[in-house]
Amino acid sequence: MKPRILFLGLALPLITFLMAGCTSGNSQQPDPNLVALAIAATQQAEQNQPEPQVDTTKIALEIMATNMAVQSTEDAMKDTQESLQATQQALDATQQALSHPQPIPLPIYFETETPSGVVEVIDYDEKIKNAKILVYEDTQEIGMWVTDALNGMDVEYTHVGDAVGHLMTNLNSPIEWDLIIIAAENRSRVQGEFWDVIVERMVKQDTAVIAEVWYLDFLGGGRISNFLSNCGVQFQKDYELAESIYWLQPEHPLFTDPNTAMPLIHYSRYWGSQAGDYVRVAPGSEADLVAGAYQKNKSDYGLITSCMDGRVILQTFSNHDYHKDEIVALWQNYITYTLKNRFDKLAE
Repeated sequence: MKPRILFLGLALPLITFLMAGCTSGNSQQPDPNLVALAIAATQQAEQNQPEPQVDTTKIALEIMATNMAVQSTEDAMKDTQESLQATQQALDATQQALSHPQPIPLPIYFETETPSGVVEVIDYDEKIKNAKILVYEDTQEIGMWVTDALNGMDVEYTHVGDAVGHLMTNLNSPIEWDLIIIAAENRSRVQGEFWDVIVERMVKQDTAVIAEVWYLDFLGGGRISNFLSNCGVQFQKDYELAESIYWLQPEHPLFTDPNTAMPLIHYSRYWGSQAGDYVRVAPGSEADLVAGAYQKNKSDYGLITSCMDGRVILQTFSNHDYHKDEIVALWQNYITYTLKNRFDKLAE
């Protein structure tokens, strides 16, 4: 038995003995020495009580839990601080943008260049309807077939009739014409300086031109020669009387868009002589004979020529030697074809 238990065992009987003596009625006082001895034994017993056991594992776990809680709190505070910093940066950027507004770019509707492989879509119908067209036509007495063709297309145009003075005024005006039509059939002659101005427009402004002339044999050496040279054709010989005219390229747009234009096989001669002129392709030229007197002749005996990338049509026979409905349909194709090529050129 351990000492603390022995002391307790001795102290308890002694105290009990002394208490018994006091309560038994015995008047004798207890021995002071015994009492002191009992008290000392009691104190010694109390001092020898076992120390409470300490659970170190439990304490370590509690300390770890406390540290983890503290770390979690610190991480949460750090995330909150970073979020507040990001929010402040966004607010600063917004304030900067508001204090220094940037100009809003305007859309570009017309570009001179398009990305590779991208084709610009052109509303030809709308452009043709609003095209600036100048018309000289001298057949008031026998029928204004070119005017009829234009009216059938519902387009706007400026018509000067056979007034060469008004024609020159408009040619020299600041108006940027899309198409110039010279329908000189009734033995009037647009010549000299008129062709100088027309060629200048044709070359420098990419203006479309449709010319009906019957008198190259009279003027071939004059100023109209500059027009012929730019077109890439030469006068060949006189076309004395109207004959059948054949399409050399039946699938050409001049004969398919917007009308199916039939070859001028059937004729009704109005002019008894000087019906027109034959032309041939000049050496090295890119002129395109699309109709002529002989189906197998592709470079001579031409009567309809397309040149200048399709922006110019030269007709060297007289309209009124053929049927009106066929001529009107053909001229509507002329107008459509040359204007489309004009707008394509402007879009490049």
